[in-house]
Amino acid sequence: MSSLASVAGDDGSWDKLLSYLRGLDRYQLEEFKLGLQSPQQLPSGSQKIPWADVKAANPTDLLCLLNEHFPGRQVWDVTLRIFENMKLTSVCEELRAEMNEMAQAPQDPLQEEPEIPEDQSAHTRTYRERMKAKILAMWNRIPWPEDHVYLRNVTAREHEELQRLLYPKRAGAQPQTIVLHGAAGVGKTTLATKVLMHWAEGLLFRHSFSYVSYISCHQVREMEDTSFAGLLSRDSPDSRAPIEHFLSHPERLLFVIDGFEEMTVPSNVDDGLPCPDWHQQLPVARILLHLLKKELVPSATLLITTRDCGREDLKQLLRNPWFIRIPGFTKGDQEEYFFRYFGEQNQTRRILQGIRKQEVLSRSCSAPLVCWMVCFCLKQQMARWPSFQLSAQTTTHLYTCFFSSLFETAEVSWSKQSWLEQWRALCSLAADGMWSCKFTFAKEDMEHRRLRAPLIDCLLRLNILRKAGDCEDCVTFTHQSFQVFLGAMFYMLRGKEGATGGLSKYQEMSMLLDDAFVDTNSYWNQMVLFLFGLLNGDLARKVEDTLHCKMMRVVSSKISQWQDVCSVFHNGYLRELDLSNSKLNVTSMKKLCHELRNPRCKSITPVRVLKELVVVLYGNNRLTHLNLSSNNLGVTVSMMIFKTFRHSACNLQYLWLESCGLTSAACGRLFLELSKNSSLRFLSLGDNDLSDAEAKILQKPFDVPKRALKELSLEKCDLSAASSEALASILTSTQRTARLCLGFNPLRDDGVQWLCASLSQPGCALERLVLCFCHLGAPSCRHLSDALLQNTSLTHLNLRKNQLGDEGVRFLCEALRRPDCALRSLDLSECSFTTEGCRELADALQRNQNLKVLDIGRNCVQDDGGRRLCEVLKDPSCVLSTLGLEKCSLTSACCQHLSSVLGSSTSLVNLNLLGNYLGTEGVNKLWKSLTKSTCKLQKLGLEKDLYDPVKGKLQELLAKGRVLRILCKWDSNDLEDKWWW
Repeated sequence: MSSLASVAGDDGSWDKLLSYLRGLDRYQLEEFKLGLQSPQQLPSGSQKIPWADVKAANPTDLLCLLNEHFPGRQVWDVTLRIFENMKLTSVCEELRAEMNEMAQAPQDPLQEEPEIPEDQSAHTRTYRERMKAKILAMWNRIPWPEDHVYLRNVTAREHEELQRLLYPKRAGAQPQTIVLHGAAGVGKTTLATKVLMHWAEGLLFRHSFSYVSYISCHQVREMEDTSFAGLLSRDSPDSRAPIEHFLSHPERLLFVIDGFEEMTVPSNVDDGLPCPDWHQQLPVARILLHLLKKELVPSATLLITTRDCGREDLKQLLRNPWFIRIPGFTKGDQEEYFFRYFGEQNQTRRILQGIRKQEVLSRSCSAPLVCWMVCFCLKQQMARWPSFQLSAQTTTHLYTCFFSSLFETAEVSWSKQSWLEQWRALCSLAADGMWSCKFTFAKEDMEHRRLRAPLIDCLLRLNILRKAGDCEDCVTFTHQSFQVFLGAMFYMLRGKEGATGGLSKYQEMSMLLDDAFVDTNSYWNQMVLFLFGLLNGDLARKVEDTLHCKMMRVVSSKISQWQDVCSVFHNGYLRELDLSNSKLNVTSMKKLCHELRNPRCKSITPVRVLKELVVVLYGNNRLTHLNLSSNNLGVTVSMMIFKTFRHSACNLQYLWLESCGLTSAACGRLFLELSKNSSLRFLSLGDNDLSDAEAKILQKPFDVPKRALKELSLEKCDLSAASSEALASILTSTQRTARLCLGFNPLRDDGVQWLCASLSQPGCALERLVLCFCHLGAPSCRHLSDALLQNTSLTHLNLRKNQLGDEGVRFLCEALRRPDCALRSLDLSECSFTTEGCRELADALQRNQNLKVLDIGRNCVQDDGGRRLCEVLKDPSCVLSTLGLEKCSLTSACCQHLSSVLGSSTSLVNLNLLGNYLGTEGVNKLWKSLTKSTCKLQKLGLEKDLYDPVKGKLQELLAKGRVLRILCKWDSNDLEDKWWW
């Protein structure tokens, strides 16, 4: 799936669209997702987004999916249509205004540049010559390896490409702030300095800009205080610039601000006053911030370069920016590079095929220098080992071999102890730079680390370091991945002292893992990838032997915490995972597979590759979890894969086939093969059309007494009441089916009647049943109540998003009042009941000693219903631990009752009050009880505007050892529930 960073031409409008999606609560977001499944709300002829992708997507992921499936203006049309159907009137008005502004016809500046008179004074000509010399000097200080392949030459087409950077075709007015962003080494600085060079040579923009200034952000750190006028005069002849002319024509100024990621943004960036005085002395970083925020020369044009890691910080500063992603080498460029480097075509094709299979490595090759590094390393290894196989190499293997190959012939004669000290110094410099976002190092930095001149000279000769283009005594790593690798290596070297000087190495390593797993900065994630790769014993020994250093044999226990490892999948960057020789228990595998289902950690596998999967699956007794969701398998491929399940050695236990375009016939064949397999425990067929499935097809995998299938999801399979008889037979044909999800199917009351008949049978072993959004009414509750009076196994029931009403709740409560009712979790959110239904629930809770989780969010509970529930919750015999009251029309009047519960309840640990109008007064009432030692609450859902005033109080409470989280977005289920629901 694409990311927002890859949406070309991001002028701020995408952020506005994202803000609308983020403004939806969880109920509205689900309604929006359902709207995307309705053909009536989509453009004619377009395909709906697979439900497997949509259902778990957060707003950011959802916008990426929208951009993939509905190009250009269609994204806005679809969003508006669904919002209109949701009756979000005010949001629709804002959306229409935004679309009207975008629809304004733009002027194409490529047809005719604005004719603005240019000052042809001697000062201007001299300044242009100085800038040409400066840029040429910068380029000349950038060395390239001798065997590097050059693909690019200056062409007439390049002029047009450069011109479009400052005048991109787009709706509305032309942007005055353009941001070039992308990975390290893809050519952002080169492109920006070419703009400056072409202006200086008079080839481009000579009528648009009378002055172009180049500002390096890493130099800003070292510069003394100055004024804005002084900054403008820095490169001018005699250090004087025509300030008065600039003041009268500020629109003719262009500022090229290079390497924003190296700039330290003050935490109090919003606290400073605007700086309209061009002659006021200030720190250069502060002047630059005023310039970026358009508080200085708002009509000037800004061209900014940043690595992707600095993009979000920039968004907070800039006004209506236009983001342009610089992709670097395309796949075609990479192929040309490899063919020209290796020459022999068959060999090169095999190499390219191997690289394409390693997505992390393939993506890294968008940087020309990484292309060279990979080619150099592979050529070295193939020369030594003719049977060398790229498929056996991870990214960490290649980088290790690269450094090892270079230093095998390094001409530095030192003692073993000196090598140890110098590697520790170099790697700590790299790691410290990663922590402080510092990628250019001054002479003082190296002296502080006691790096010796022979090593620095050696690193410069080997193209690991290079002289900084705009600083005579500064060095930088030739590619940032070299710094990342050495930074990771620092944490594997022996020693306890950290890189930053304040923490130990183990503390920094723990922070690295915690931060990287939630950070969207791909370099942090790459550092963790290298860190885990270097745990490989063979690689560690290779590093020790060739680099003369000592690696740790025991690593901090933080790495062994599987919860942290799995959470890396949320960032959307991880593409390769090697778990060979890992010892994982069932809980660990559940956590891993749950995180792998995250929509941001997923790749669509081409069908031609899926055919290769058959070879892997056939007779494989190690593979237990397989997720093929969102792949249109087709008849041929699906039949090939399904046949592998019958093999006696097949040990597959968990299988996802959601949104695979399977027909009833294909599922029939799947069920036939599964009837011969006794290992499968979990099967999800969500979002496949089984509307015409015959009863015998659905029953097939349950006909074999020894079958192990315990969990089945048929969510959104267009099953109706006609299918329910067959579904009901599943519940009684075996005593092993424990979990069944039928959500988002139009079963209606007649269908539930069939299911309940089976639920009432003594042989039914079902524990969890999902019937959300199944078009149910009060009659279904009567059937369910009767079944619950007979059934002793059902513990979880999800009836969310059905029109049950007060009458339906009353029927359910007839069973809930019985002390032998086994239900422990009940979801009645969005079920259209009122205070009356809430009274029925409160009365039932007084008699029920089993129900632990109750969600009644988005029902008209009101203060009276809340008060009645609170009376029950205060009873010491009440065992309810989780209560969902989101958007229940509660006010501050209910808070006194809730406060009383919080101070006395011995069971309530989770309370969701999001979307209620409690007010500051109401929250203060709650807080009085939250501070008491008798309060057992651990998780509280509050709106952000209500949480902010008590944030400081929460910190004080946590400092005293109290366990309490306040959430502005509710995570409704624990891991075990997510695994199923």
